[in-house]
Amino acid sequence: MPYFDTASAAPLHPVARQALLAALDEGWADPARLYREGRRARLLLDAAREAAAEAVGCRPDELTFTPSGTLAVHSGISGALAGRRRVGLHLVVSSVEHSSVLHSAAAHEARGGSVSEVPVDRSGAVSTAAYAAVLREDTALACLQSANHEVGTEQPVAGVAEVCRAAGVPLLVDAAQSLGREPVPEGWSLLTGSAHKWGGPSGVGLLAVRKGVRFAVQGPADERESGRAAGFENLPAIVAAAASLRAVRAEAADESVRLRALVDRIRATVPELVPDVEVVGDPVRRLPHLVTFSCLYVDGETLLHELDRAGFSVSSGSSCTSSTLTPSHVLRAMGVLSEGNVRVSLPNGTSGQDVDRFLEVLPRVVAEVRERLGAPVGPPRENAPAGTRVVDALGKRCPIPVIELAKVIGDVPVGGTVTVLSDDEAARLDIPAWCAMREQEYVGEEPADRGSAYVVRRLS
Repeated sequence: MPYFDTASAAPLHPVARQALLAALDEGWADPARLYREGRRARLLLDAAREAAAEAVGCRPDELTFTPSGTLAVHSGISGALAGRRRVGLHLVVSSVEHSSVLHSAAAHEARGGSVSEVPVDRSGAVSTAAYAAVLREDTALACLQSANHEVGTEQPVAGVAEVCRAAGVPLLVDAAQSLGREPVPEGWSLLTGSAHKWGGPSGVGLLAVRKGVRFAVQGPADERESGRAAGFENLPAIVAAAASLRAVRAEAADESVRLRALVDRIRATVPELVPDVEVVGDPVRRLPHLVTFSCLYVDGETLLHELDRAGFSVSSGSSCTSSTLTPSHVLRAMGVLSEGNVRVSLPNGTSGQDVDRFLEVLPRVVAEVRERLGAPVGPPRENAPAGTRVVDALGKRCPIPVIELAKVIGDVPVGGTVTVLSDDEAARLDIPAWCAMREQEYVGEEPADRGSAYVVRRLS
C-alpha cells in the first residue's frame, strides 16, 4: 500500500533501524556515570551529537537533543524570549508557521508579550520586505520555517536572516520539513528539527542555539543536555536519529531530483484529469517531495477515507478533517480553497508506478464523492430569469454551502447576485476561492442574524 504522508512521519530508515537495535544493546546505561557501561553510553551520545551537528552545520556544544521537535520549538522560543527580555517582549512569526510555533506565540501573548504575524502571498511565501517592516526596537525574537509543512513552499530564510541580523534580532528557523531533504538554510540563530520527519524514530527532536545568542532555560533546572532538555536521554533513539539524518542527507541530492520529477507529474496531471482543482503552493520554490491540491465540491474527510480504501495513505489540511471544523490556518492565510484538500508527500524510494496508479485512481474517487454530495455538473445556464437568490446553508458544513451556491448561480441572470447564508467558518475562505476559480465576482460578506451572508455576483 503506497504511503504518501511522509510530511507527517517518514518510514523508519534502514540505517535508523540498524543503529537503534545496536544502541539498545550498547547504549542502555546512564551516560553521566563514570563506570564502563556509562562511559560506553557517553561515547555513543557524543558521537551522535557530533554527527547531528555536522549535518546541521553547528558546533556539537550548540546542539541539544529534546524529547520531540515540538518541545524543541517550545524550548527554543521560550529560552530566547527569556534571554532577551531586557530588549523587549515582541515576537515575530509568519502566519503559516507550524502549530508548535503558533501555540508558543499564543502562550507568550497570554503572559503579556506582543506578537506580530507576517502575512504570506497566495503561494504561501513571506516577503523579506514584509518581514523587515514588522521588526521593532523591542523585538526579542523572530521565527520563520524553512519550508511549509502543508504546501511545501520554501521561505526566503537567507533574506529574512539578513534583515534580522541588521536589526540585531535572532532568528529561529523551524527546519523540521527540510532538514533531511534540502541544504540547511543560512543565517539562523536557533534551529529546530524532528527525527520522525527524516526517517528517524519518533520522540527525538533537536535544538541548536548559536554561541552568542542570549538564552535562558525555562522551567526547573536539570543537569541533562546542558539544562535545555530535562530527563534521562533516550540514547538508542538519539543514536538512530543521528545516524539516519546523516544517511538521508547523503541520499538527498539524488532522491530530490527523482522525487521532484514525480511531483511535477502530479502537479501537471491532476488538473487535467480532475475538473475544478486548484494546485496550491509555489510551483518552483518548494520541497521536492510534496504537493497539495484542493478539489471543489468534495468533503475532504470522505475523500481521504476513499483514497485509503483504494490503497493510498495521504493527508489533508482541509477543515473537514479537523476536529474543530475550522479551515487550515495555512490555507486560510494563503487565501486558497480549503475544501477537498489533499497533501501528497512522497517518501524516498517511491516508484513511478505508484504515482501512475494514484493518478489513475484519483479521478474516479473524486467523481464518486462529488456524485454522493450532489455536486453540480457543467456550467450554469446561458439564460436565466431576472432576480436574485438566497441560499440558506445554515447548519451545513463544507463543502455543502459552496455546492448549493454552484447549483443556483445559473438561476440568476448575468449581473444578478446570490447570497449564501452560512455559519461554517470554512465558507469565509471557500466561497471567495470558488468565485476566483469559476470567474464570478465575490461582492463581500455581510452580517446576518446567524452566521454571515456571502454575496456573489454572476459574471458569466
